[in-house]
Amino acid sequence: MQKKLIIFIPSIEGGGVEKNLFIISNYLKDKINNISVISISNKYKNKFNNKIKFISPKAGFWNSIGRRKKFFVGLFLLFFEILKDRNTLVFSFQGNVYCTLLCKLLGIKVIVRSNSAPDGWSQNRFKNLIFKFVLRSADKIIVNSFEFKKKFKTKFKIHAECIYNPLNKREIIKKSKIKSKIKFDSKKLKLINIGRYTDQKDQLTLLKAVNRIKDKIRFNLLLVGRGVEKKNLVKYIHENNLSKQVKLLDFQNNPFNLIKSSDVFILSSLYEGLPNVLLETQVLKKFIISSNCPTGPREILLNGKAGFLFNVGNYLELSNLILYYSKNKKSLSKKISIGYKNLNRFDYNQNLKKYLNIINSLI
Repeated sequence: MQKKLIIFIPSIEGGGVEKNLFIISNYLKDKINNISVISISNKYKNKFNNKIKFISPKAGFWNSIGRRKKFFVGLFLLFFEILKDRNTLVFSFQGNVYCTLLCKLLGIKVIVRSNSAPDGWSQNRFKNLIFKFVLRSADKIIVNSFEFKKKFKTKFKIHAECIYNPLNKREIIKKSKIKSKIKFDSKKLKLINIGRYTDQKDQLTLLKAVNRIKDKIRFNLLLVGRGVEKKNLVKYIHENNLSKQVKLLDFQNNPFNLIKSSDVFILSSLYEGLPNVLLETQVLKKFIISSNCPTGPREILLNGKAGFLFNVGNYLELSNLILYYSKNKKSLSKKISIGYKNLNRFDYNQNLKKYLNIINSLI
């Protein structure tokens, strides 16, 4: 008898992890007979096919609680679902250590999908030991870049399976053609950054870079996202008289038309996993300047052959790269072509089948 599959993601926030969650879950709906998603973020229920059972508290106020609280509420829901049917396989997208520990205590097989490089969450030695001990007990660990895989091997002595993010090129191109009310100034260099307003995404480095060159070139910078750092970003923009050049937008369900209207996408993150937004930018044939952060950007940009890489947090280097691009657009178009031609690594069906094969081996 085939096991029931439970996909565990307590907090859905609308970023790259969630895009992969929706793609993978909806692909599996026709391949697995009994599939459920456990999440506290019930406002995203409609993102899942109706063949998938969505398990969440009914009351709407749960959406407003903090991420860590959502993890523990989610674990309670997972615990009770497993008690109902122990013939279960769990696929964890979030809260992986807690989820793995619970599953092992209950004798349940678990697949872990780790979403961001250990550099961002394993600085504490005690935490390192816990991660190393607990994650080793998972039945399978999936990461989304080969650099990420190496880090798991060297840092935790754990073998992980690398599966690239499945890229739906058709959907990206289709959505990019939908007209947006937000317009860039066509006479200026059009820069864009899309990501949560958090320390991890480090938009402050980007703002420092454009502040340095605001009197040297004419540009528009659009920041798109939401998060706890928004007030600090607004404060920096105000204090440095950048309001004419820089605009902050809230999270957009369709950012692709904005990317299509831009000249350069800039990623300033301190760490990643495999940033979806860089792949989406390559689909739309736009130039990329990215921090050389762990993990993903260097792999996507082929060590700089498909875009520019700068050292994490180095706003001086970033500002110089923006200036260089502004003066050499035509000669740099070759990098865009190289990136686009190498997107076959992220083939939609090929990578989804890899997920299915791993699940079938355990279910």
